[in-house]
Amino acid sequence: MSNETSEKTAETGNFIKCKDCGANLKFAPGTQSLTCEYCNAKNDIEVKETLVQETDFEKFLNEQAHTEEKHEVSTVKCTNCGAATTLKPNITSGACPYCDTPLVIKDATTSNLIKPKYVLPFKIERKKANEEFVKWVGGLWFAPNDLKKYAQESVEKLNGLYMPYWTYDTDTTSAYTGMRGEHYYVTETYRDSKGESQTREVQKTRWYPASGTVSNQFDDVLICASKSLPEKISRDLEPWDLEALIAHDDRFLSGFVTESYQVDLRSGFEGAKQVMAPTIRTTVCNDIGGDVQQVTSINSDYKNITFKHILLPLWISAYKYNSKVYRFMVNARTGEVQGERPWSTVKIVLCAVAAIIVGVGIWYFVSQMK
Repeated sequence: MSNETSEKTAETGNFIKCKDCGANLKFAPGTQSLTCEYCNAKNDIEVKETLVQETDFEKFLNEQAHTEEKHEVSTVKCTNCGAATTLKPNITSGACPYCDTPLVIKDATTSNLIKPKYVLPFKIERKKANEEFVKWVGGLWFAPNDLKKYAQESVEKLNGLYMPYWTYDTDTTSAYTGMRGEHYYVTETYRDSKGESQTREVQKTRWYPASGTVSNQFDDVLICASKSLPEKISRDLEPWDLEALIAHDDRFLSGFVTESYQVDLRSGFEGAKQVMAPTIRTTVCNDIGGDVQQVTSINSDYKNITFKHILLPLWISAYKYNSKVYRFMVNARTGEVQGERPWSTVKIVLCAVAAIIVGVGIWYFVSQMK
């Protein structure tokens, strides 16, 4: 497998030359064509019907030393922001996609990485992504008043980025032990605040040991293969229309940055197990039955594991506020915006004070009514 690092890595965008004027062609989001940024020539991309196929996980890992589904990249560290950027071996220079610092290949390291097999092309244009981000900022609660001004400046630096992902399919068989709780009610006698005798129904629970085996089938468990994107943000950007995946084609990547994976295939499946765990636990609880459940142990066996290596499109940028950098991303298929944001301490304090005043007012009004 590749030499993995904990640093951000990205592959500089590929460019295809215009057959009319020789300038760079860029893929036009929402279309099936490449557009020349100088002569406006359009070059259509013939998209054939894609039969998406899964790759056997165990077989691939056992045979990966001999696989042809790899490509070689060179990695160079940015002297400004520290991001590790990967370029194709025949490229001698480029720009850091995170801070635009010029990069020159000197003592670069090379790695063999698994090739992406499928891609979701950009669908949302840059202008639309800008609009969605500005709308998102405007809807943030307890944000500083001048945040919109800083955020507006960042949209001018919005970059198109293909983010690497793994998808996993698997069948699971889970043996469990636990307890099934069944509620029952008893009548209790008590004295109220006036000393008078009263009765009430009290819920109690009888517990019984439980054990068994449950099965689940999982399809396209999605794992972000980049460490530069926080897991919560990658989850919140979902769902993705994976049914629209097409075969990987460099023409759809033209004009955009493509990040190389940092989470390898085996580690990605360990992450997938964590994603599947809540569903497995819910299935176990349903199988235990009763009114409440306690799960003591779950041991799962994973069979028929398959995977895909895919690229998903994001518009990404960052803005600086009070000397701190905040990143944001736009799902370039749906327009969903997620990101980091600052909070206004003043607004939060004022809101808390207002809530206390309202609470005291209600208490005073109720006390006067008695």
